[in-house]
Amino acid sequence: MLNAVRDFLKKISSDKGPVQKFDDNDARLAMAALLAHMMAIDGEVEDAERAKLREVLASEYNIAGGDLDTLIDEAIRADSEAVDLYGFTSVLKRGMETEQRLRVVEHLWEMVYADGQVHEFEDNLVWRIAELLGVESRDRIAKRSEVAARTEN
Repeated sequence: MLNAVRDFLKKISSDKGPVQKFDDNDARLAMAALLAHMMAIDGEVEDAERAKLREVLASEYNIAGGDLDTLIDEAIRADSEAVDLYGFTSVLKRGMETEQRLRVVEHLWEMVYADGQVHEFEDNLVWRIAELLGVESRDRIAKRSEVAARTEN
């Protein structure tokens, strides 16, 4: 009994910070972290980009409210702690078929076009992520054209 109480007190008093809801191997977290990185890569985070991030994650993963807020918060934290993109792209590449990886690239382009401007850092980031995901250059360029056409209309 005393051991149980002691363990409980240790658990609630430990200084580990908030409990993560999304595991580091969760594709939702990996995708959200890449999108969050894209949102901030040009040095300015616009309201339109924040809205697009929420929209993409909500529709892709059927998530809303507090769960969506938690996913975004954890994604931003994970992105800020990451030393490279490989940790995120490897999670996605392991668990996704080619069509799903193409969808990731499409979502990245949606983030790029969300603020109406294509920054060279954004273009380069899509290229790097697509390469890490094993998406062919022609497919990456085709997705860019599709998203640009939708955005201009």
